[in-house]
Amino acid sequence: MGILRSMARKVMRVAGSVLPPKRGDGADIADCEVVSAGGGPVRLGDRYAGKVLLIVNVASKCGFTPQYDALQGLHARYRDRGFAVLGFPCNDFGAQEPGTNEEIRQFCSVNYKVEFDLFDKVHVSGDDAAPLYRVLASEANGDLGGAIRWNFTKFLVGRDGKVKARIGPPTPPDAASVVRLIEGALAEGT
Repeated sequence: MGILRSMARKVMRVAGSVLPPKRGDGADIADCEVVSAGGGPVRLGDRYAGKVLLIVNVASKCGFTPQYDALQGLHARYRDRGFAVLGFPCNDFGAQEPGTNEEIRQFCSVNYKVEFDLFDKVHVSGDDAAPLYRVLASEANGDLGGAIRWNFTKFLVGRDGKVKARIGPPTPPDAASVVRLIEGALAEGT
């Protein structure tokens, strides 16, 4: 039964479903450092302690790029409740994020009115993957771990810094199933 469940979850992840982890799974992202828009290092646990996060690898020339609208909508809707969207531009898939960090931020601001935090461009897969994405893809996240395979893969992280769900690229960030997960994570620990 356990093998079948694991296989089914992997198939669902590839298909873009929303996958909540098994109880007790989850690596902590608090110690991960990322590079802020201003170029300085940011330890996630320092800046986002106690917040619910939606971490997304983004690209401006992807078929899923219109998801920026939904990401911004979620950010605006829930930020006063301790929620933040974190965007990590990535050029790993189909060279769909070729711009400089400044060009990316300008594109997002002009075209999607993005106010959530965008970080410097990162690699999310392979040997050069950023430490954050190594943690997100790690075996410590159980069925939610594994290679990131495309742009707009979304990870919901709870107030405790642990991954609560992995949401495939085709699933809109504002899908009812995702909103339920966000609201559930916001309700925990309040």
